[in-house]
Amino acid sequence: MTTPADVSVPGLVALTAVVDEPLDLAAHEAAVADPRAGAVVSFQGVVRDHDHGRGVTLLEYEGHPTAAAILREVAEEIAADPAVYAVAVSHRIGTLQIGDVALVASVSTAHRAAAFAACGRLVDEAKARLPIWKRQVFRDGTEEWVNCP
Repeated sequence: MTTPADVSVPGLVALTAVVDEPLDLAAHEAAVADPRAGAVVSFQGVVRDHDHGRGVTLLEYEGHPTAAAILREVAEEIAADPAVYAVAVSHRIGTLQIGDVALVASVSTAHRAAAFAACGRLVDEAKARLPIWKRQVFRDGTEEWVNCP
C-alpha cells in the first residue's frame, strides 16, 4: 500500500549499529533510499591526526552495553520528524587509525534543507548522548580519555 506524499507518517529507522568493524557509507545511503526523497545527506566522522594542536596517532572507542539501544532511540527521535523519510546511523568501537571512519549518519527527506538539518541533529544527538568513550593516543606517547564520566 502506498501513502500519499501529503500524509505525514513517521520516518523509517533503516539502520542503527554499534560495531567493531569498518563502517560503510554506501550501505547507509542505500538504507535511506526512498523514491520520494529529493535529498540524501550523509556525514562521516573521520579520525584526524590532531586534536587541539597535538598530534594523534590512533583512537580507541569503548562502548557501554546500552550504546546500541541509545543510538536507536536517537535515530527514532530524528525519524519522528515529519520531514524525514529514513535515518541510518552507526558508530564504530575498538581501535581506529588515522583516516578510519568512526561515525556514519544518513538521512533522506524531500528537500535538501530538511535533510541537512536532520542529519546535523542526528550527529549532534548521537555525540551528546551515546555512552561511547574515546581514548586518544598522542605522538608523544601520552594519552587522554574524552567523554568519559
